[in-house]
Parts: sequence; structure tokens; C-alpha cells
Amino acid sequence: MRRKVLSLTTVGALAMGSVALSACSGGASGGTSGTNADGGTPVQGGNLVVARAQDAKSMNNILTFDNTSIFTFEQMLQPLFTVTPDGKGTTPLLAKGYTISADKMTYTIQLKPGIKFSTGTEMTSADVKFSIDQDTKYASTGWGYINSSIKQVSAPSKYVVVVTLKHPWAPLIADLALFSNAVVPNNYGGKTMDAFYQAPVGTGPFKWGEWKRGQYLKLLANPNYWQKGYPHLQSVTFNVVPDSNTRKLQVQGGQADVDEYPDWSTFQSVGSPTVSATAFPSTELDYVAFNEAKKPFQDIHVRRAISAMIDRQAIVKAVLFNHGTAANSLLMPGVPFYQKSTPGIMKDAALAKSELAQSSVPNGFSTTLLIPSGDASKMTTAQIIQSDLKPYNINVTIKQLDPTANHNAQQNMQYEMGLSAWTMDIPDPDEWTSFAVDPAGGAKSAYTNYSSPTAIKLNREAEQTVDPTQRAALYNQLQDVTAHDAPLAYLYYAPFAYGVSKKVHKFEVTPLGNYPLADVWKSK
Repeated sequence: MRRKVLSLTTVGALAMGSVALSACSGGASGGTSGTNADGGTPVQGGNLVVARAQDAKSMNNILTFDNTSIFTFEQMLQPLFTVTPDGKGTTPLLAKGYTISADKMTYTIQLKPGIKFSTGTEMTSADVKFSIDQDTKYASTGWGYINSSIKQVSAPSKYVVVVTLKHPWAPLIADLALFSNAVVPNNYGGKTMDAFYQAPVGTGPFKWGEWKRGQYLKLLANPNYWQKGYPHLQSVTFNVVPDSNTRKLQVQGGQADVDEYPDWSTFQSVGSPTVSATAFPSTELDYVAFNEAKKPFQDIHVRRAISAMIDRQAIVKAVLFNHGTAANSLLMPGVPFYQKSTPGIMKDAALAKSELAQSSVPNGFSTTLLIPSGDASKMTTAQIIQSDLKPYNINVTIKQLDPTANHNAQQNMQYEMGLSAWTMDIPDPDEWTSFAVDPAGGAKSAYTNYSSPTAIKLNREAEQTVDPTQRAALYNQLQDVTAHDAPLAYLYYAPFAYGVSKKVHKFEVTPLGNYPLADVWKSK
């Protein structure tokens, strides 16, 4: 999905005033190096088999939040802009270029002519308008909050789209690069939303194949793909293989080509003469969420105390086998405006005792920590936290639910503490900060019920501030405020682990976690 055509970091785009971009020639990923990048002349055809622990949940790009689904439908559905391979900038994809009005309130976007959906029908501005409007409709239940600054989308001519804003909005181009704003046929091609997403149609390198839930999901090469010569593969099959050791053996034995997320405990053993074990840089943040709708977590001293009790280095060692680093901030090192000096709470016995003594439960309490079942890393993390809190008379019961029920429990605020994680989807912090600190951001502040007037004000000012230096100052303040308030106990930043057959070439995982497959090919 990500095309290295020309690089424009979103954080600097608006400072330039009126900007026009056009796509340069190049391969589907611009020649970016990935696993086995120097494998010679691409071979056409073949089926890439990806072994993954969980099945996708839905192909609905505007209502679905799990990465397994997202990384699948991104092979079919494309937005106007996409993210550069380093995860820090944006570049045109279906768009040819754009201009910004002097008051920063109107974006005029030119579309590339001749782009077709997998059905062979040409994509036009009417499709773009419908897609963005449809995403915006679902601000409370889906990703539509990302479009909150948009006042109106119009389609004055076949290849021109005009986006009018309510106020200046720094992240707009990054927002339009989000998968929820991917372009689908106008009015879903005459289908209902539910019917359309049973076999979605897009402009991407792959098209819908078949889905046997719980077993596999297969995509086929799109013969109408607008980037000539791509994709190289004939098909991609995502097999559901829950057991990590079985995935490892399959990729080593040739039954699978990619082992998605091998356990860190066995990561080194995935590598072999025929398999590359690679840790790709990421924008992942793992954390403990506190439900402030449940006592005593509305008490800042309780949250700060628990944050100071957790031994992050022990978790990094036991869970990641030292492949990650302890997290200090709401933002991740790979995200623009990350502040390395953010005073995130680390293990500190004196601070833990002081905060607990000031809290509403100075003598301790009992609580539950929610985790998804079948996840060895989450269980190990939970057990370390359980052990860390016990000396302070905080008794933690680890509660396991299957991944779907766990997700639903967090979304419905039916938990006390929970382990969770976030990976960025666009190269602008607003996607995560609005989700995490603004109750109006679509998720009750990452399902914590955190509501700080200061944090909300800083976040909204950063959204509407177009100068990168001023935005940096605002995000630095926001990182300081959230580090102090501890609505989340930041745990660690982790890379993405993959085992990839050495017969697979040009496989790369972006810092946003997805892996564009248009460039990928298999040698015999």
C-alpha cells in the first residue's frame, strides 16, 4: 500500500502554504529494501502463505479496529494518500497532487485519471466523496472521528475533489491516508454496506477471493491494478494457525512463507538456513489501561502508585527477550513529536509508597487485570505486574477472556485494569492522542474514561496549529501532562517480529505494522 514516490512529511506540509504534489515514476514500493530485497528479477505468479495466530474479524474498513483485519483489507482498499516506508511522512497514492488555500481551510485534490476498481470500473471524484462522507458518518462507533475537522467534501469535476474544513487542521493529509478513508465505489456499487463488505471492491493490488472463517482468507491478484506490472504474486492466503510453534515449523518446512508474530521466546529459533527472523522497527506502545469509571482508578494517586510499582525492565527481559525498550511517553519514538525527555513514571518504590499513602486506598485493595486468553506474552506481563503490586497489598486477579470478548469488554468499559497496545496507522500523533485523551475522540479516551481539561485543550490546539515548531511544543506539554496523570501505565515499545522464508523477496513491514504486498515475489 505504501508507495515511495515522493516524500512529504505531513507535519511540515501545512507550514508550506499552497502545496502541489505529483507522483514520480517508480515501483510499487519505490524500491524500498525489505527482507531478501536483492533477490534478482521478480518472478510472476505464486501463492504467498501467511500463517497468523488469529483470523480477521471484518473487512469493513470504517468500523474495524483489529490489526489482523486491517492488514488484510489494506491489500485491496487504497486511500488518496499513503505513508512513506519509514512511517513518518505521506505521499500521493490515488491522488495526483493537491493545493491548499491561503487560509488553510480548503484542500483541492487532483486524482490520477484512469485508476480502476478491481471490477474494471473507473474511480472518480464521486467515489472519493462517498467514501470520505461514509467514514465521517461513523464518528462514534468507527474511525469517523478522524474526519472531525471536515465541513464538506465536494466533487466539482470527474478528477477533482475539494475538502473544506471547519478550521485549519494540521493532520488532514495524514488523516486522508488512513485506511478508513480508502476509496470504495460510490453507494457501494448499489449494495448495502453489509453486503459490500462480504466481498469488498477496491483499487488495490489484490481483490477478494474467499474466506473460510477460522481457517483461511484468500486474496487474488487484481488484473485491473493501475500500477502496471504489479502485483507479482498470483494470490495471498492468510492461514489461521493459533499455535506459535506450529507456525514456526510450517515456515521452516515450507508449508507457509511468513510467520506473523512468532513468540519472542522462540524468535531466534525461527531463523534457519531457509528462514529469516527479522525484528522490524515499529510504532507499537504496550500499556496498562485504568478504567476511571471504576473505583479506585479515578484517583490519580492510585494510578501513579501502580505505575511506579511496575518493573518495566523485567517485562522487557521476560516478554521481549530484550528486543524492546521501556516506554516513557504516550507517544512512540517512531512518531513525529515524540519527546525522549518525557518524565514517564518508571519503577520507583519511594514514589509508589508516597502516592499510595496519599490515595483513597492507602492500605491496598483487590482488583482484576483483564488479558486476552491464549497470549503467552500478555500472561507473562500480567504475572509480573501481579507480583510487583502484591508487596503493596494490591491483590491482582488475572482475568482471561477470548480475544473478541476481551476487546468487547474493554470497549464497553467492563474491566478494571487491562493490558492493551496501540500501533499508529498514519504519520501524525493526532490519530492516537485524540483516541487516547479526548473523550470525544471515539473511544472514551482509549476506554479509560480519562478526562483532563488540560490534556483535551492541548490536543485540540495541536490539531489546529499548522506550524510544526508550535505543534511540537504543544505535544511536549501533552506528553508531560499525561505522564503525570497516568491514565495509562506505559510498559514498553516493541518491534514487530516476523519469520520469512528466504524464497520470499521484498517483504517489508512498515513501522505502522502493515506489510504492502504489491512488490513481493517468490523465487522457485
